[in-house]
Amino acid sequence: MVREAKATSKEVKAMRTSAGRLGNRLGEFVEEAVRPAAVRLFQPCGIDVHEVQQNISVKRDGEALEINLLVVNDLDTAAIECKSNLSIDDINEHLERLSKIKRMIPRYKAHRILGTVAGMVIPDNVAAYAIKKGLYVIAQNGGHLDLANPITCAF
Repeated sequence: MVREAKATSKEVKAMRTSAGRLGNRLGEFVEEAVRPAAVRLFQPCGIDVHEVQQNISVKRDGEALEINLLVVNDLDTAAIECKSNLSIDDINEHLERLSKIKRMIPRYKAHRILGTVAGMVIPDNVAAYAIKKGLYVIAQNGGHLDLANPITCAF
């Protein structure tokens, strides 16, 4: 009986590890899909993208910051969090992340920071929450990605 419980526990742990890896792979897939779409999506407001940086990791003054994608020009920086299944917790974590960018990456101190989230699956209530919090939401629309909220040029 004890052996069976230990074997089951090991199997459950292995399944959780596999599911975690799959979730990470799906997140990477979302990043790869969002990267070129982000360039296109911000252009209507004259935000010409000069750089797209992926998997940013910063450590400064005992703090750490990780950002999936930064879409940058001379005046603007869109910090994009990519998830396979976007949740309200993900949005709250991204809002916290956004509050650190200018302090932890000083070269963007004078930039306008555009908070953006993207996901393969975005429940309606989660998209509405993100928009209410002032974030841009990149979501699937048929076979391509679009902003769930219209981009306004008066940021």
